[in-house]
Amino acid sequence: MARSFEMDMTKGPLFKQLILYSLPIIGINLLQIAFNTVDVAVLGIFSSDQAVGAVGATGNLTKLLIGFFVGLTVSANIFVARFKGAGDKESATKFIGTAFCVGIISGLFLLFVGFFGARTFLTWMNCPSTLIDMATKYLQIYSLGIPLIILYNFSASILRAVGDSVRPLIFLSVGGVLNLVLNIFFIVVLHRDVEGVAIATIASQGFSAIMSIIVLIKGTGFAKLDIKRIKIHKKEFCEILKVGVPLGLQSSMFGISNTVMASTLNSFGETVVTANTIAHEFDAIVHDITIGFSTSTMAFISQNLGARNYKRIWKTIITSLFLVTTVGLTLGALSVLFARELCGIMTNSSKVLDYCETRLRITGVFYFLTGFYGVFSNVIHSLKKSIISMMGTMFCTVVFRLFWIWCIFPLNPTLKMHYAVLPISWGLCAIVLGSIAVTMMRRNQRNYESENATKKCVKENYEKESAQENIAV
Repeated sequence: MARSFEMDMTKGPLFKQLILYSLPIIGINLLQIAFNTVDVAVLGIFSSDQAVGAVGATGNLTKLLIGFFVGLTVSANIFVARFKGAGDKESATKFIGTAFCVGIISGLFLLFVGFFGARTFLTWMNCPSTLIDMATKYLQIYSLGIPLIILYNFSASILRAVGDSVRPLIFLSVGGVLNLVLNIFFIVVLHRDVEGVAIATIASQGFSAIMSIIVLIKGTGFAKLDIKRIKIHKKEFCEILKVGVPLGLQSSMFGISNTVMASTLNSFGETVVTANTIAHEFDAIVHDITIGFSTSTMAFISQNLGARNYKRIWKTIITSLFLVTTVGLTLGALSVLFARELCGIMTNSSKVLDYCETRLRITGVFYFLTGFYGVFSNVIHSLKKSIISMMGTMFCTVVFRLFWIWCIFPLNPTLKMHYAVLPISWGLCAIVLGSIAVTMMRRNQRNYESENATKKCVKENYEKESAQENIAV
C-alpha cells in the first residue's frame, strides 16, 4: 500500500502534527537562504568580485519581480485546505486547475517583463556601470526560469494545504544539491560566471517544479492536478485574486518599509551599514524559523474551517502562539548572549561587532513578536479576509515606521532610536492583527452557530408537524 503524505488536520494530536508539519517548512526557508549564499560563495571563490556584485545587484529586483505573484500562490493553500476539511474534492480539483492556469500566465508575463526590461530596471536602480552588463545578462537568463519558480510555489502550496510539507522539502533539497554541482561545473569547467549561476538556478528550480507537478498529476487525494481541468474557472479565479492580490501586496510592504529604514541608516556611515547587514542575517534566520510555525496555522485553520471544528481552531491558535513564543524567545536570547561570537563569523572588526551587538541586543529579545503577528495574520487570511490583514500590516510596518522615522527619530537621532522602531512596530502589528483576528473568528463562529441553530429549529418544527399530521391521519 502506497504511503499517504496527506494529513487530516481536523483530528489527532495537534501539538505533534504542528511540529511535524512545520519542520519541513522551516527547512525550506533555511535552505533557500543557504542556496542563495552558495551562489555568491561559489562566484566569490572561483570567479571575481565583479561577478558577485553583478548577481547581488539583481537581488532586490528579482524579489520584487516574483514576490507579488508568489503571494498569489499562498491563496491556493487556503482554499484547497478548506476544501479538504469540508470533503469537497470536486471544488479542490477545479481550484487547482485554475491556480495552475494563473501560475502559467503570470510566469510567462514575468518572463517577458524580466527579459526585455532587465537593463532598464537596473538603470532605474542606479546599478553601477561596471556591473550593468553582467547583471543584465544574469537577470535575462534568470527570467527564463521564473515560470518554473511560480509553478513550484503553487505546487508546494497545494501539497502543504493537504498536509504534505515533506515532499516540497525533498524536491527543493535535491534541487539545491543540483544547483551547487552545476554552479561548480559551469564556473570552473566552462568558465561561465554569471551565466552559469543563472542556468544552474533555472535547472534546480525546474527540477523542483517538475517533480512537484508530477506528484500532483499522479495524486489521488485532494492535491490532484487534472490536466484537462487546467483552465480559468471564473469563480475560482475571482477567489484567487480576492485573497492572493492582498497577500502579494502585503509581502511587498516589508520591502517598502525596509527601504525607508535603510535610507536613514545609511546616514550613520559605512561601518554601521555593514554591521546592520551582518546582524540582519541572524534576524532572517530567526524570522524564517518562527514564520515556519506561523505559516502552518493557515493550513490547520483552513482545514478546520472547512470541517467547522471551532474548538480545534482555537486550540490551533493557542498552540501556534506557544510555539512561536518559545522558539522566538529561545533563539532571541541566544542571539543576544552570543551576539559578538555569532557576528564574528562574518567579520573581525571590533567596531563593526560593536554595532552588530547594538542591533541584536535591541531586537533579539522581541523576535517572538514577529511570530505572533504572523500567526494572527494567517488566521485572517484563512478567513479569506486578506485585504484586512494587508491594511493592518500596512499601517504597522509602513505608516507607523514612516511616522517614526520622520517625526520621532529626529527628536533623538541615535542608532538605538532608529532600531527601536523594529520591536515597537512588531508589537503594534501583534496587537492590531491579534485584535482583528480574534474578533473576526468569534464572529464567524457565532454566525455558524446561529445558522446551525436556525436549521436545527426548522428541522425540529418540520419533524413535529410531520408527527402531528401522522397522528391526525
